[in-house]
Amino acid sequence: SEDNGRHFGVISGPSFAAELARSLPTAVTIASTDKKLSTIAASLFHHNNMRIYTSDDVIGVSVGGALKNVIAIASGISDGMGFGNNARAALITRGLAEISRFGVALGAQQDTFNGLAGAGDLLLTCTGEYSRNREVGIRLAKGQALEEILDGLGHVAEGVFTAAEVIGRSKKLGIEMPITEEVYSVIHHRKPPREAVLDLLGRTLKSEN
Repeated sequence: SEDNGRHFGVISGPSFAAELARSLPTAVTIASTDKKLSTIAASLFHHNNMRIYTSDDVIGVSVGGALKNVIAIASGISDGMGFGNNARAALITRGLAEISRFGVALGAQQDTFNGLAGAGDLLLTCTGEYSRNREVGIRLAKGQALEEILDGLGHVAEGVFTAAEVIGRSKKLGIEMPITEEVYSVIHHRKPPREAVLDLLGRTLKSEN
């Protein structure tokens, strides 16, 4: 993409730094509207254990990389409350639907959310042991205060701040994002996690599509 005459790209996908440092196999996406830039960047990062795919969907790759953190907090809350694999899978799937709706409304390509920067990154962040955002959710479910969690984490948990930004923008766009809204309420309005889950389950029946 181009900003004030300067070209730039966005890199995102399922990639924990700890595993990258150990040279474990990883695949990510580099996006830029400048095809030459994305191709050059991909060739620079690509090696035996690192596979790079290119994309021209800067918005989609950026949205996927940001919003997956909010859904990961929800996944952590579910895991922390012992709701099991079924609930986690449902949250990830419906969370991806929210991310896709939001991204497409901003001009992203739907297919991007089926790839590494969408479903891939979301799946890893919602289930992986190194996920800071999932850890925030687990600790919230166990009754810890957000301030205490963030102080003890030692790293930034981006989903905490992203939730507020997304809620504001989604309301302006008229997009329904129930999981994100409940995460926002738990984080910023101290809504009890169990109450948030019950409110999600109690929503009016509707078509999945």
